[in-house]
Amino acid sequence: MTKTLDQTDRRILTILQQDARLSADALAERVGASRSSIQRRLKRLNETGVIAKEVAQIDPEQVDDQMTFVVEVELERERVDLLDEFKRSMMALDEVQQCYYVTGQADFVLIVLAKDMKDYDRLTRQVFVENPNIRRFATSVVVDRVKASLRVPITD
Repeated sequence: MTKTLDQTDRRILTILQQDARLSADALAERVGASRSSIQRRLKRLNETGVIAKEVAQIDPEQVDDQMTFVVEVELERERVDLLDEFKRSMMALDEVQQCYYVTGQADFVLIVLAKDMKDYDRLTRQVFVENPNIRRFATSVVVDRVKASLRVPITD
């Protein structure tokens, strides 16, 4: 899809990543295109999956003052069925904000939210300790959320 993105599409995507609540009229004004052109482009970008979803980014400290943890997980065995099972289990957990299958010493890196250390301990026992395919996991506690973004850099 990247080969079919023109400069206007790229400008739309850049602006939407800053504020997805903009109306088609406001977006058209900022991009320098007509409202109908913007609507057509947005429809195409959504239908082709370039825009995967539009969500509200919530500051966890403003709602429940949750703690953030970075967890590295190393699996015992990396069979395809076991990898898929682990991925599905991570997808099902609301506490897991992000899950990455990575190269290096760990097999997965997770970003996890929990109310407090006791809540995180409960989660680790349930998800990691009791899973026979987890060789080890290492946790880092986030002291300061300096930047939290899913913004994708888009070049012209």
